[in-house]
Amino acid sequence: MLIAALFGTFVVCLLLGVPVAVTLGVSSVVYLWLAGIDLTVVAQFLYSGMDSFVLLCIPGFVLAGNLMNGGGITDQIVRFGNSLFGHIRGGLGLANVTGSMIFAGISGTAVAETASIGAVMIPAMKKAGYGAAFSAATTAAASTVGPIIPPSVPMIIVGTLTGLSVGRMFMAGAVPGLLMGLGMMLTVYIVARIRNYPKGEWKGFREVLSSGKSAIWAILMTAIILFGIVGGYFTPTEASIVACIYAFIVGLFVYKGFTLRDLPRIMLDSAIGSGALILLVGLASVFGWILTSEQIPQTIANAMLSLTTNKYLIILLINVLLLIVGTFMETIAALIILFPPLLAVAVKVGIDPIHFAMIAVINLMIGLTTPPVGICLFVAGNIGKVTLGQVSREIGPFLICNILVLMLVSFVPAISLWLPSLFF
Repeated sequence: MLIAALFGTFVVCLLLGVPVAVTLGVSSVVYLWLAGIDLTVVAQFLYSGMDSFVLLCIPGFVLAGNLMNGGGITDQIVRFGNSLFGHIRGGLGLANVTGSMIFAGISGTAVAETASIGAVMIPAMKKAGYGAAFSAATTAAASTVGPIIPPSVPMIIVGTLTGLSVGRMFMAGAVPGLLMGLGMMLTVYIVARIRNYPKGEWKGFREVLSSGKSAIWAILMTAIILFGIVGGYFTPTEASIVACIYAFIVGLFVYKGFTLRDLPRIMLDSAIGSGALILLVGLASVFGWILTSEQIPQTIANAMLSLTTNKYLIILLINVLLLIVGTFMETIAALIILFPPLLAVAVKVGIDPIHFAMIAVINLMIGLTTPPVGICLFVAGNIGKVTLGQVSREIGPFLICNILVLMLVSFVPAISLWLPSLFF
């Protein structure tokens, strides 16, 4: 009865379009009220859920990304990608994916990447003769590498939930992120050849060097974050502060994309965005406490293990479950609710926790581009002025590509575990 009320309220709120954070809070309050439990529990777990040193990474990396984007870094990244690939068939699409891979080292979130890269690339691709829906689909798909190539907000959330090393997860995401990016570039090229999309002119190595010199500041930011953490110079939280200082100096004095007068607006936008994420984590901790007290994680684990204890079949079952969940649930909420119980299943059958974290994050990133609740599809479609149905039809080849990479990462652990074992 109580569990039915909890999940019934949760589903109804989601169907009504209530924000996920509010949905978690409302469904938790309904359960506690029906169970006769003092509602002060909400305040206690809300605070304890947000009271985490690791969570300080989120406002730091969000602010760093906004500072770099406000400093004009997006234009420089796109110019560099275009100088490398613009002369190839489908070159603007290849530049789009390349830009997202570079921008991934700044933003840590897929939606921010879709909006930033898409605002530049979608109009440019449409003007050059690419289909509007294809341009939007390329941008949406490419943005999913954002939270896989470090830094990554979802990985920070996972670290907060489970105590897994954020630094190890950052390193584990590098190779899978590159594989996804290269796979999507191949997909763009094949589609461009079939549809005879245009290609530009080769502008020479001087343009490559010039644009690369401008974009190097973005690449250096990722290098500073990774090697600082791996070298033991600072923690992920301290890395986010270093990234903010770096982004401030580069944006203000190198790119000169903003002035001191723009800082209050950038900081306010960052505070609103990161505050919403942290509030989601806090309310989800209340929801998670209820699930734990009702032994829902153990029930899920036992149900899956009753079907099979074969490691590879469990991986396949988890992939199918997360791909389905990703089609209708927001990434962070899905991680908070499902990751702990599924991690327990994975560990019992001998799957490395870091490897499993990569499987889960990649799954839910793919979910951002699967209808009907693919947030990145909505954002890219709005920029490209096309309907969700049109973008959804074009996203198919990219979904196939990303699922193939997911299967490769899932069944070949060395792809995600090689770098962490090398550096840690």
